Amino acid sequence: MRRPEAAAANVNLTPMIDVVFQMIIFFVCTVQLDREALSEFIELAKAPNAPELSAEKDPRTITIEVDREGKVFIARTRLGPERLARVLRKASLEHGGEHAPVPARIRADGRAEHAAVQAVMDACAAAGMGELSFIALHEER
Repeated sequence: MRRPEAAAANVNLTPMIDVVFQMIIFFVCTVQLDREALSEFIELAKAPNAPELSAEKDPRTITIEVDREGKVFIARTRLGPERLARVLRKASLEHGGEHAPVPARIRADGRAEHAAVQAVMDACAAAGMGELSFIALHEER
């Protein structure tokens, strides 16, 4: 008896290549969205003696925004005082610790009342956040 000839095994790579390209596009878009997570409506205070931010940033860093009216945002999500405290405490517990506390950056509108910024600073301290810094515009003299 004669055996039937084996059919040539062809693998169609087109669907896999399509999926890979879609994943690349997805990740490129999400990286762009992360950069745009900061509000463009906040007018930063000017600080002539402010040091420039380094391009290297701890990926655990939390940026907290305070707008002109004193509303607090993280990644464009408005947070009340209790929710802000919960979010900061959770981030500190999950991603930090005694030896590596989570850094926080406050990006406040220059026209915001100091009391709103102070409340954010107090929430960061209560949550055990690490290095606390402010984002301001470097103004040339």
